[in-house]
Parts: sequence; structure tokens; C-alpha cells
Amino acid sequence: MDDIPDAPGAPSKPGAYPFTRGIYPDMYRTRLWTMRQYAGFGTAEESNARYRYLLSQGTTGLSVAFDLPTQMGLDPDHPLAAGEVGRVGVSIASLVDMHRLFDGIRLDEISTSMTINATAAILLAYYVLVAREQGAAVAKLSGTIQNDILKEYIARGTYIFPPRPAMRIITDLFAWAPREIPEWNTISISGYHIREAGSTAVQELAFTFANAIAYIEAAIAAGLDIDAFAPRLSFFFNAQSEFLTEIAKFRAARRIYAKLMRERFGAHSARSCMLRFHTQTAGSSLTAQQPDINIVRTALEALSAVIGGTQSLHTNARDEALGLPTEESAQIALRTQQIIAYESGIANTADPVGGSYYIETLTDQIENEVRAYIERIDRMGGALRAIESGFIQADIQNAAFEFQREIESGGRIIVGVNRYQMPGEPSGPVFRIDPDIERAQVARVRELRATRDAAGWGAALESLEAAARTGENLMPPILQAAAAKATVGEISDRLRVVFGEYRDAG
Repeated sequence: MDDIPDAPGAPSKPGAYPFTRGIYPDMYRTRLWTMRQYAGFGTAEESNARYRYLLSQGTTGLSVAFDLPTQMGLDPDHPLAAGEVGRVGVSIASLVDMHRLFDGIRLDEISTSMTINATAAILLAYYVLVAREQGAAVAKLSGTIQNDILKEYIARGTYIFPPRPAMRIITDLFAWAPREIPEWNTISISGYHIREAGSTAVQELAFTFANAIAYIEAAIAAGLDIDAFAPRLSFFFNAQSEFLTEIAKFRAARRIYAKLMRERFGAHSARSCMLRFHTQTAGSSLTAQQPDINIVRTALEALSAVIGGTQSLHTNARDEALGLPTEESAQIALRTQQIIAYESGIANTADPVGGSYYIETLTDQIENEVRAYIERIDRMGGALRAIESGFIQADIQNAAFEFQREIESGGRIIVGVNRYQMPGEPSGPVFRIDPDIERAQVARVRELRATRDAAGWGAALESLEAAARTGENLMPPILQAAAAKATVGEISDRLRVVFGEYRDAG
């Protein structure tokens, strides 16, 4: 058994429990973080071209952005999808689209992160089927599916089903994945969107870990062993502009999680206690005013994530406050990571700030404040109850209000916004989506429906609905429906029939 080493009273080293100084002894001296660039827009072919470009420029992992209809379980021709197809991400309606998205890219040779939640199981099914048809070693697929539905109720809103059936789908995926795709991260529990909604650094960690507790408890209640599924839990955090606070936040996060897994859930494996996380620089920190100075913001934020010990990183582009990033802006964002990796010297030591009086004090302070929040949420009955009562949402709204009030009063300076403004509007090219994309995608999905095997498609959806009415694991019938060329909307609709739809009481 991979037992956790004990070192009572002694400061931990990198790679030793509770992993404050990093989850590996050598950190980036052995292997750099995965450099991802979050991308996806328009059609699968256009996004495929961007992925190929990023790979040619040195990105070491793909990160897929899906449009809102795909995230919400709506096909491109659904009335509610009008005007949103391909806008904030790529439109993926079926297995055919997923084939186009990864055309010419071997899925067993690249790590892929997919930012998708309510329909995560469906998109993962398409991905696995594409890998099989490529002849890839499916058991060797590596990557992450976000699959974090609780933060959608808290901060983002791309939910479909009520929380409890949504949790069932997630735990079904937890149970299925270790047998089929053992190297895949089954969830990326996200503080990123909580922070983007206006939370503080402490709230970001507290609410993320409260959600993690809920997922872990649901998996254990479903009969899963903690050390069987915990090593494939991953996290997703935000890197804001407060440089030292962010570094301390990442260090505190590792320590909180390690203690949580060992003391609360009795994990025996060290791997179960290692907090592995992806970081994205803060989209909310980017300004439409003087967009070129966003490069500086992003560089500082990325550096805090690297010093803080992230396992993968996405750097935002300078023009994202104006629209989707241009190819040139995406290249600069990637080059920012590469300069940090190869020119800064930061990667030569595992924990560059370990022992700093201020960093260590701030790490302790953040840990204590996060633990107090978690205890408060526990007393409420856990994250689900705290979400259903509106407590978490209200706390984030209050923090966002205070932040905005500081900006408007001048107590917090945002360069180019409330000080050092420049006259005139932002200049430079802005990436725009061709409106014909939506019409083309609608035509494609209608052609698919007209040409697929109707009998096999219908039988697969019937099997899926029947499984949803029982306790059967939903992943095999979702795969069957995906292989029969059922669309994202059709699979989601069959689950809607059984589970219903969530309506925010607020």
C-alpha cells in the first residue's frame, strides 16, 4: 500500500504530506506543467485548425471550449440555441462533429481538457468513441472532463437537471472511468468560475472544497472506495492579480486538501491526498481599455500559478475583454508560459518561496479562514444545502459588490479603468464569428437525423431512458446512444424526461 509518510513537527519537503510545498519532490525540474490554451469557436473544422496551430507553436495539451447550446444540452436547431451556435465555443452536436474536431490529432498522444459540465458524460462518450475509431489505446487516454455541476448552480448557470440526479450522473462516471479510461481525470472541481463571479480567494477555496466534499460523499454513498476514485479527482483554480495572495492560496489549498482526504475520509494512498490542479489566469481581470496591458496582468497571474505549483496552465489573451482571441493574441499568451518556463529560472527549484515569512504567514491565514468556512457549511448540512438555501451565492454576490464599490470609490486601482486612462476606444483587430456558421450547423444536424439508422438510434435512446429510471450505471447506455449518432440534445432530452429540469428559485 502507498502509505502516507508522517513527519510530526517537521516542515514538509516538496512531495511529502501535506504537500504544502508541492506534490512532487522535484516539481518542474523533472517535468514542466502542461501548457494548455483554452480554445474553441464556430465549427469543429475551425477549432481543429486552431488546435493544430497551437500544437505547432508548442502547446502541450488541448483545452476545448464548447458553445452554450452544447453546454446546455440543446441541438443547434433548438429555438433557444438561436444566436448562440459557435459563439463562445465550438458547436458539437453529435459524434460526427467530434470526429471533425479531432481530425488528424491522435487522441492517445495528447492530453485533452474539456470544459463541459451538465453534458460532460455525453461529450466524454463522443471522445472515447472517436479514440476507438482511431484505433487508439483507449485505456491510455489522458485528460480531464470538468464535470463539476455544483458550481454551475453557484456561479455559472449552465445546468440542466436538478442537483441530485446531476450528482448521480457524476458518480456513475466516477465508477465507470477507472475500468475503461483509468488515466482520465473524472472531474475538475472548479473554483475558477466561483472567483470569476466575484468571490474572494478564501471563498474560492472554501466553496470549491465544500463541493469536493459533496462529490466525495456521494461517491462513497454509491459504494465506491475512496482510494479507487480519489486519485483521479482534479481541481481548477483562478489566478488573480494579487500576486503573493495567489501563491499562498495555492500552497494552502494543497495542505487543506491533503488533511481533508486523510483525516475526514480516511484515504490511505498518498495519491488520494495530492491536490492536482489546473490554473487559468483571470478573465475578469482583463480590461477592454488599453488591452495590450493585459499581457502584463496575465504574465503576473501565470507566474503566481507556477510558483504556486500548478500542474497545468492556460494563459488568457490580451483581447479577450473585446472578443474571442485572435491567433496572434493566442500565440503571445502561449509564449508567456514558455518564457516563464525556459527563461525565468523559476522551474529550477520546487518551491521558490518556501520559508518566506510573509508567504508562510499568509498560507496559514488562508488555511484557517477556509477551514472556518467549511465548518460553517458542514453545520448547514453540506454544500447542497448551502446552495439550495442560497447562502453560497449570496456570499459571492456580497464580495463582488464590495470589490466593485472599492473600484468606484478609488480605493482599489485598476490601471486604465479608474486611473491612467487613455482617450479613445480600443484599437486593433477583433475576432468575429461568421453568422453563416449557425445556418451550416443547423443543416448538418438535420442531415444527420435524416441519414442515420433510425431503428438503432431509437432503441439506444429507449435503453438510456430505461436505465435512468433504475439504478443502472448511465455511462454504457450513453455510449450506446452516442455511437448510434444520437445528438447532445436528444440524449439530454431523454434524461430530462426522467430527471426533470432545474429552475433557480432566485
